[in-house]
Amino acid sequence: MGPDSAPGPAVPWRKVLWERQPFPDNYVDQRFLEELRRNEGLRQYRYWAVVKEAGFVGQQLSCVAIFITLWLYMEQGLLSPEMLLSTSLVCALLGYGLHQALTSQVESGCEPRTRLADLQSATIFLSFTFGFSPVLKTLTESVSTDTVYAMSAMMLLAHLVSFPYAQPSPPGSLSLNAALFASVCLASRLPGALHTFAMLSCALLVFALWPCLLQRLKENAPSQFTGVCVGMCIGGVAGLGSQSLGGAVLLALALGSVTLLCPLLLVRLQRHKDNIHGPWDEAEIHEDLSHFLH
Repeated sequence: MGPDSAPGPAVPWRKVLWERQPFPDNYVDQRFLEELRRNEGLRQYRYWAVVKEAGFVGQQLSCVAIFITLWLYMEQGLLSPEMLLSTSLVCALLGYGLHQALTSQVESGCEPRTRLADLQSATIFLSFTFGFSPVLKTLTESVSTDTVYAMSAMMLLAHLVSFPYAQPSPPGSLSLNAALFASVCLASRLPGALHTFAMLSCALLVFALWPCLLQRLKENAPSQFTGVCVGMCIGGVAGLGSQSLGGAVLLALALGSVTLLCPLLLVRLQRHKDNIHGPWDEAEIHEDLSHFLH
């Protein structure tokens, strides 16, 4: 109801609730829309900046493709577990050294982990994984192969959907557990226990340690981060192409859509965004009320 419903211009309307006024409850005056604000605090995105951020999504998709490629090579006998273990060990040592070089000397809130603690964690994980490899090898013997492949595909998809792309270090528990579950399912279909151990060790390197290194690289060397993401995408397409040309084409289309098309749509749709704010919004308390909790 507008200002015409007022009893008369002699009585001014005040925006208060504690005072009885000769106006209807839903009355507003002509100043109501003067407080209208559009797109307050709207963030303007730049295309190449969004493409750079989307590179994390693309490289994670490529990591899954590389892992599947390595599993296919091992299943076909084209890659020995000894070769995969040695390559994983070299990559882990190089990555650990690079991570230590990029880590800031001052850690806020806590003391940095020592190399001895990291070595103990790696030793415990590798020992348990190697010891339980024969059990994991026979874990899905009673399950059909099609069911194992379907479960692996669903878990890898869950890994990609639930992965914390904004802050991937450390990886989210749901995404990491989904990836490791898929790794166990796929590794159980390999010929021997050593193959299972090598595949699970590779899965830890790809899905748990690599995101931490990449996040550190993004924070301290953003130019190199872009090059690494591009290299991972090319490696994922090339690796998958060596096994399936159709799979490589689908991966290339997915990477193009995620890293190029989706950022373009986001930037283009920003011009159509229209958020309105005004006196009808709920009140926001900006005062620090933490002292009331003590």
